[in-house]
Amino acid sequence: MMPRIQPVNAETVDSATTTLLGAVEKKMGRVPNLIATMAHSPAVANAYLGFSQSLSTGTLPARLREQISLVVGETNGCDYCVAAHTALGKGAGLSEKETCDARRAVASDEKEGAALEFARKIVAERGVVSDADVQNVRAAGYTDGQINEMVANVALNIFTNYFNHVAETEVDFPAAPELATV
Repeated sequence: MMPRIQPVNAETVDSATTTLLGAVEKKMGRVPNLIATMAHSPAVANAYLGFSQSLSTGTLPARLREQISLVVGETNGCDYCVAAHTALGKGAGLSEKETCDARRAVASDEKEGAALEFARKIVAERGVVSDADVQNVRAAGYTDGQINEMVANVALNIFTNYFNHVAETEVDFPAAPELATV
């Protein structure tokens, strides 16, 4: 599949975009196609990077944020995000099995599982979750602030999922493993 929107050419962009891409490369070691494609509008790329950075300072651990990214990507059928967050999830301490489980909203840890099921429901129900859904995630031990962060992480990932669907961003991460048919 050919991308509908190509990544920017780093050699032909303005100085502000060059600075933005340089900062991403310094932090990540490279500029993923997602960000290089967003960089056609530095406002979009900066919004994504700022939202992501802000959420990284919250109380949800990186491991759970990656699991949420995986369940949202899988629910929305975003191959780019599933591949990216499989790789990033491994960097956050997830095993390959745990990355696959997260895509199904499953975790060996009951508390993580409750968060993943809640994230899946947010996507599937377009945010219109029930009182029982909120109560279940609270009963698992999450605070209202952490529930807010879950919603924000879901929203961030819906943005990238939809962006990749529209742009048909070329996947530049190793492919995620196929999920076994249950």
